[in-house]
Amino acid sequence: MSNNTETLIRMANQIGDFFNAYPEAEAVPQIATHIRKFWDPRMRKAILAHIADHQGEGLKPHVLQALKSLPN
Repeated sequence: MSNNTETLIRMANQIGDFFNAYPEAEAVPQIATHIRKFWDPRMRKAILAHIADHQGEGLKPHVLQALKSLPN
């Protein structure tokens, strides 16, 4: 796993941590919306490639669920 991928995993999990107080049904779409709005398309592409290649290793379950809901 590259340093860049590790950084993206950490960042995505931090976003997920922010939404921990929300019910999961609300948190997952909020995480996805945040990443869609504020991450550069190259960042989104890299994290989605990590999910495809490594099944999202290192991502928290609700973060992984949110990322899987993003369009490719």
